[in-house]
Parts: sequence; C-alpha cells; structure tokens
Amino acid sequence: MQKIDLRSDTVTHPSPQMRQAILNAEVGDDVFGEDPSANRLEELAAQISGKEAALFVASGTMGNIVSILARCNRGDEAIVGSLSHILIHEQGAVSALGGVATRVVKTENDGTMDIASIESVINEDDIHCTRSKVICIENTWYGRVLPLTYMQEVKELAEQNNLAVHLDGARLFNAAIALKVPAAAIAQYADSVQFCLSKGLAAPVGSIVCGDKDFIARARRVRKQLGGGMRQVGMVAAAGIVALKSMVERLQEDHEHAVLLAELLGKIAGIKILHQETNMLFIASAIPAVSSRQLSAALNDAGLLQFGDHQGIRLVTHYGIEKVDIEKAAEIAEQVCLKLQKQSLASKA
Repeated sequence: MQKIDLRSDTVTHPSPQMRQAILNAEVGDDVFGEDPSANRLEELAAQISGKEAALFVASGTMGNIVSILARCNRGDEAIVGSLSHILIHEQGAVSALGGVATRVVKTENDGTMDIASIESVINEDDIHCTRSKVICIENTWYGRVLPLTYMQEVKELAEQNNLAVHLDGARLFNAAIALKVPAAAIAQYADSVQFCLSKGLAAPVGSIVCGDKDFIARARRVRKQLGGGMRQVGMVAAAGIVALKSMVERLQEDHEHAVLLAELLGKIAGIKILHQETNMLFIASAIPAVSSRQLSAALNDAGLLQFGDHQGIRLVTHYGIEKVDIEKAAEIAEQVCLKLQKQSLASKA
C-alpha cells in the first residue's frame, strides 16, 4: 500500500543538498565554541531573526525550556496559554526541571490570549506571590497565524510591567510566509524566540534560540545543564544552514498544497472542513454515527496517515509531498467516506 504521510512536517527527510553538506561539514567541539558549522548557523540565525545572538539546541522543546529557565529562577512564574505547546506538550518541563510556576490564561480560538486577561494575572511585587517574569506566545499556533498588531500589544504590555516575551515560533517561517514579512518582523515583538529547523525546513535535527547576547550566554549554560552540549554538532548544523538558506521560500508550496487539499476534501460528503491556515488543515467527520476518531482510524488504515487531537483531524503538508500526493490523499478520503457511509446506513437498516 502506498502511504501518504501527513501526520506532521517533522516526517520530512533532508534534501540532497543537506546530505551533501552533512558529508562535508567542518566540525569542532561546540561546547568549547569551536565548531565552525555551528557557529555559522548561529550567526545566520541571529541575522535572520534580527537578534544579537543565537544558540543551536536539540529540539523545539529544549529551546522553550532553555529560554524560560534562562529568564526565571525557581519560584518565578511564566504566563502561558491554556492550549500552548509549552503547557500541554512538554511534560511540564519548566516546572519539573526548573521550579518555574506556570500561570495559565485561556487560549482563544485564533491562538491569542486576551490582553486584559494576561494583564490580570501579572503579579505585583508581593511577598505572597510568585514573581511574573515572562509571557509566552506561540506563532503559528495549530497552523493559525497571530497578527503582528496582537504581538505588538503583548510586547507593550510586557514592557509596561518589566516582563520579557518569549515566542515559541516552532513554525516561525510559516507565519512569515503567510504574513508576507521577514521572520525578523515577527521576532521583533519578542525578547527571545525559538524556531525549529526540523519541521517545514526539513533539516534532520535541531532548533534555534535567539535573543540578546546576555540572554544567549545564560541559555547556553542551561543547555549544558540539560545535557545539550552536543560536541561535534556541525554534522547536523550544516544541514540547518542549508535549511535557512534554501528552504524558507519553499514553504509557500506547502501552504498552496494545504489550500488544494482543503478544496478537494471540502467536496467530499462526509468530511467537514474546520479550518486551514499555513500548512495545516483540520477536518472532522460529517458522517452520521461515525466519529472523527473512527474516520481518522479508517484513513490511517487506507494509507492516509494523519492524527486527531482536540482541534480535529490534522493533516500537515510538507517537503516531499507533491500535488499528485494531495490528489491521491483526496481519492483515499473519498473512498473511505463512501465505505463508512455504507456501513452507517447498513447499521440503521
């Protein structure tokens, strides 16, 4: 069975150019600051994000942990969204590893947190309370793009209260492509930003943390404490350089494929389109007596790989998926829906 894998843009394979760069990479001991490929990657990432410095880390989760622990001491507090990756998909790491409390604000349907709600949970300097230190926002959030005007409001609120803003920008470049602005235009509204090389940019490993030089110096210490000193890391940093130089503009193709997939699936009886932005499409079952979970399982069995969560059934376009794959995915979905509809009717008979 030919399988079309739309589970995530983390399933991408490195490009031929990346594989060649890995083969020819200059390497050194990065913990000593002597890996030339890692150094070049960090310099390039800082330049692209508009920040003073950058740090190569093993993953997006590590990037977020490092960023928050570099801002907060034990007993300090980070303000996070109720449906943020930091809160629900990182095993409570900032609390478990760093003793940092998380103050939760409701995540709205567009990925924002209400500004007044954020303001209401910022603690004053009170001996009874944790010290609020950082507001964490996420762009993109489940494929949704946060407006720059909103990010500016968050930054202004943070500055008024002497707080930092950390941006979980795992898919920062998808947001940049959607907004038609450079990544730095988004990152300017955050004091630190984490973005992934191993998602839509298709590098095999790694994420980047960017910020000012003092922050990155603290983050480097936290990375080492977490076991993230990776020695001859230039072997994978070289692929990251290729990702930043050659794979950003290509993301537009993923967005177009997601639009096409939404159009094709939207024509199929039995499928409800929930929303589509950037490279992510969310759907639900519209077949009587067939749940979205059952539809997801049937699609997987038929070779269209995806998975469901609280946002619906998620399909993610990415490097390696071509137009013909999108068309095949729609064919599979149509066949699955027809089969499930017949089963549903038969069960009522």
